[in-house]
Amino acid sequence: MSFLTIGHRGLMGVEPENTIRSFVRADREGMDAIELDLHLSKDGHLVVMHDPDVDRTTDGEGAIADFTLAELRELDAGQGERVPTFDEVVEAVKGRLQVEIKDVAAAKALAEAMTAHDLVGRVEVLSFHDEALAEMRQLLPEVPRVLVASHYGLGVVDRAREVGAVMLSLNIRRLTLELADRAHEAGLKVIAWTVNTPEELKLARGLRLQGVVTDFPGMKHSVRFTA
Repeated sequence: MSFLTIGHRGLMGVEPENTIRSFVRADREGMDAIELDLHLSKDGHLVVMHDPDVDRTTDGEGAIADFTLAELRELDAGQGERVPTFDEVVEAVKGRLQVEIKDVAAAKALAEAMTAHDLVGRVEVLSFHDEALAEMRQLLPEVPRVLVASHYGLGVVDRAREVGAVMLSLNIRRLTLELADRAHEAGLKVIAWTVNTPEELKLARGLRLQGVVTDFPGMKHSVRFTA
């Protein structure tokens, strides 16, 4: 399998994160996959945003769950971009998607959207939440699941196996060769985030990972150069 370069929230190092502009840039730059984050709006729409509130990435204030989709549309998500829905991202880019469930309640809505758009085979479902991955395993067992973790030990491998994950997405700053080897022995692929420097890429290569999540398009060139 080739070494994957995955665009983080599109390419958030050069474009407003989790916006159509960012996703289209990642697609144009040839990223192998595009990572995005999902929450549910007050009226049950799948909206793309990382934080549980709108404060950091828009000109609004408050929890996403307190906004209807129409109200979210009124916010500026950076450079005039609007908060996109999952459906809009699916239409805007045609490549592989890594979709992270931030709000556990979004799992069912995501399964329904994937079925409606025939996205099985194009989407991998990620989450920090074991229960979200377990629910996706029941709803759409054929869709690959990825357990994400920032603070973890060797037990993260067992957690991944319990929810039927095929991959771990781990904080590069805490990743060790021992853990990577244990994951590989368990049949799990491993990718690391967020890899933005040559030194971090060298570490990922040394750990024999299957890919990296990055904020910058230049990492794609760096991966080719070090192949």
